[in-house]
Formats: sequence, C-alpha cells, structure tokens
Amino acid sequence: MKLHYIGIIRNDSKPGVEIVSEKELSAYSRFTRQNYAEFMTLFAKTVAERTRPGQRQDVEEQEHTFHAYGRTEGVCGIIISDHEYPALVAHQLLSKVMDEFLSSHPRSAWATAGDNSVTMPELKEYLTKYQDPHQADSIMKIQRELDETKIVLHKTIESVLQRGEKIDDLVAKSDGLSNQSKMFYPFLVTAASVQMS
Repeated sequence: MKLHYIGIIRNDSKPGVEIVSEKELSAYSRFTRQNYAEFMTLFAKTVAERTRPGQRQDVEEQEHTFHAYGRTEGVCGIIISDHEYPALVAHQLLSKVMDEFLSSHPRSAWATAGDNSVTMPELKEYLTKYQDPHQADSIMKIQRELDETKIVLHKTIESVLQRGEKIDDLVAKSDGLSNQSKMFYPFLVTAASVQMS
C-alpha cells in the first residue's frame, strides 16, 4: 500500500491550478522522478477539473487510484495511491486535509495564486504518516459521510475526459509538462502496460 501524492487544486476555472502539493517519489529513479512528478500533477489537475463541487470520486488509471473530493469553495483535494490503499482511509485523509487547508488559508490567499505558491507543511507529514493506513483514527466518521455521498469509480483517466478528448492530446497540449516529459510519455505507458502483465 502506497501513497504517492496529496494536493489541493483550484478547479473553479480551467486550467486547474495546483495550489499546494506533496509527492512521494522515492520509488522512482532519479532520472525519471521529475517526469513522474509532472504526470502526477497533470493527471491530478485533470481529475480535479472534472470533479464537481460536493462530489467524491475514485479514478483508476494503470497502477494508480486518484481519490478526489471537490469542495464548493472552488478547490478539489486529490490523493494518488496504488490500488491496494483503502479508499475509505484516502477519503478520510482528504476530508482532514481540505478542512485544515480551508480553515487556515482564506480564499484571498489562493484565489489568484499560481502553481505551488501556498505552503502547507502538514502535507509532507501526512504523506509520511498515512503510508500506513492504520493511522486513520476516525474511520466511522468518513463511513457516515460516504454513506451520504456517492463516490463515482472510473476505471481510467479517459472516462473522466470530455467526449472526443484523448490522453495523448491532453499530454501534447499541456503547458505543465516539459518537452522531456512529453517524449517520456510513450515509454511510461509502455512500461506500465508491461508491469501490469
């Protein structure tokens, strides 16, 4: 079980803005870390842009699950984990992170902010602490919330894209990816396919 990413994305306008995030990239070689970080940001923004206010959803893509929680304030929390990580714990952590962020950062602090321009040191601590999902302390609270909220499970990133959109097109037109990462994308898809077999 592994957590790879925790982030908060402003999704009230497109393109989404990654206000603050923390990534766990130690599983990747130093040559590919930056590429994986850029793809995490790209796909986190994509899922956040397509998560409605008040909606929770899980999106599975290759070996990752994107857990999303859209808030009415115009932000969306995203956690990227592997498939084995319990969804209930991920959504509990999302609730905690979003509540803390919104209580300590007024809208004026992030409404016009750029990518990663807000600090939230707790994210690094949570990314480390919650690698062990048993650290979740109030699973019953999130269970009640989930009973009241439908989580939509999508099997791939493509299922949350708009009609006619393709992942390859999204990668090609993304300003957030370096040319090196765009060239790396076909290798990433091939490697993930081989790893899944």
